[in-house]
Amino acid sequence: MTAWTLTTHELPLKYLWKLSRNASASKTNLVLHARQAGASGRGEAAPNVRYAETPALLQAQFDDLLAQGLPHADTLEDLTALLAARPVAHALRFALESALTHCLAARAGQPVWQWLGVPPPAPRVATAFTLPIMEPGEVADFIRAQRAERFSLLKVKVNQEGGLDLLRAVAAALPGRALLVDGNEAWPDADSVLRFLEAAATVPGLRMQLLEQPLPAACAADYRYLRPRSSVPLLADESVTDEADFEEIARQFHGVNTKLMKAGGYQRGIELLRQTRAHGLLPMIGCMVETSLGIWSALQVSALADVHDLDGVLIVRDEPFGLVREEDGYLLES
Repeated sequence: MTAWTLTTHELPLKYLWKLSRNASASKTNLVLHARQAGASGRGEAAPNVRYAETPALLQAQFDDLLAQGLPHADTLEDLTALLAARPVAHALRFALESALTHCLAARAGQPVWQWLGVPPPAPRVATAFTLPIMEPGEVADFIRAQRAERFSLLKVKVNQEGGLDLLRAVAAALPGRALLVDGNEAWPDADSVLRFLEAAATVPGLRMQLLEQPLPAACAADYRYLRPRSSVPLLADESVTDEADFEEIARQFHGVNTKLMKAGGYQRGIELLRQTRAHGLLPMIGCMVETSLGIWSALQVSALADVHDLDGVLIVRDEPFGLVREEDGYLLES
């Protein structure tokens, strides 16, 4: 038998977390604790409004699973079978699978990465640092306050209306710094993205290295048109959740941002990272706004990615677990 408990964590943020579709000053994440045979493991769920996930929904789905036999799911095979019969939100699925995985790895006396059968994470993993959408006049002070210059790669959230002005301010504050620009599906069509890229190319000091999900995931035809014409490599985010037709993804993008919360588990996340590389695409691992529990979990499979955007823990004001620390732009297990 596996004993399960669920705890809700209210997470005030250090600053307003604004992207093209929403803004928030706090997050509500859930932590699952699995115990069996004297061992235990925890897993985090970070609900995502983009996929209609809410804490209340995840709580209700967890209660249903308890009633449907979750305590008898003592192996990953058991859990996978239960979730096939009773599908749940991807964030909850990841929390369940990761908690049980961590418990089983502890029982086996193995580090999680070894139990999963993946290469060990590097002792220090460089992470991008994200700037939310803000007024251009706030950028210089934000960069100074957050000491953002210590990160070799900055991720900048943008929208269609003010994205260029925001990037201009970032380039003025840190000229030549590599930027990953994240549109979160803000542009309506390929031609509008191409106009944005043309204008961005004229901004002094702007070094856009990657462009993430500028169009809605449904705009497959626009992505196929955009890919060979874009001056910047395109990363899929919302276009790839727990599964994907990688032949088609390779016609639309140059890389994939895999998030374990979005994939719904270690197993699916590992497969996405491996398929990304196998199809000649850039493998990246990202995160939601998460505590160090979720980020520590992502670090276990980080060797499968070439780009790491795992700064979600740095946004949380009073991080409760202390499993990961950041030094000079690198993440280390505590």
